Amino acid sequence: MKRLAPSILSADFSRLGEQTASIERAGAHLIHVDVMDGHFVPNISFGSAVMKSLLGKTELPFDVHLMIENPDKYAGDFVTPNTEFITVHQEACTHLHRSIQNIKSLGVKAGVALNPATHLGTLDYVIDDVDMILVMSVNPGFGGQKFIPKTLEKVRELAEIRAEEGLDFEIEIDGGITLDNVKEVMDAGVSVVVAGSSVFGASDIEARVREFVKW
Repeated sequence: MKRLAPSILSADFSRLGEQTASIERAGAHLIHVDVMDGHFVPNISFGSAVMKSLLGKTELPFDVHLMIENPDKYAGDFVTPNTEFITVHQEACTHLHRSIQNIKSLGVKAGVALNPATHLGTLDYVIDDVDMILVMSVNPGFGGQKFIPKTLEKVRELAEIRAEEGLDFEIEIDGGITLDNVKEVMDAGVSVVVAGSSVFGASDIEARVREFVKW
């Protein structure tokens, strides 16, 4: 496994600090922070205060995924010493290039997420500028959904583009990732794997993370 980013959306929020410590001890590489506004997606999760409550409790970098409208307005709230990536959705950005540059101006890496039905061609004119492309393998808004196999075609195409054009962006996948399909998605070209309920829903979280990272 290159990098595992457990999603705290699926964590027990009454034990968030404890469970974050567990995934760090077990070898996770990032903390995936799913932010939902009830407008861009049909659910509300949490804001920057929850993420910031982990500052000083973990050394893991934050991988922030903004599933929100008007992300330019709120991106700055998620910049901390731990923040590595802030990812916005192509579908939520009227001026995507401007949004990418805004994130970079904040001193963090910029990612762009694509919903399952969104074509890679929408990134043709910004692909040189992104640090990560997040392929949604479920429709965003809820944890615990079933993986959409056809999204692997998008991953493979991205990996080919990256190789052919000599680019170095990360390819991340989010949605329905389990021990049963993690090897398949990595073989397709994924370098950052998001796993939520398959990690935090396990009876032994540390053991589950170790199972993931051994790949």
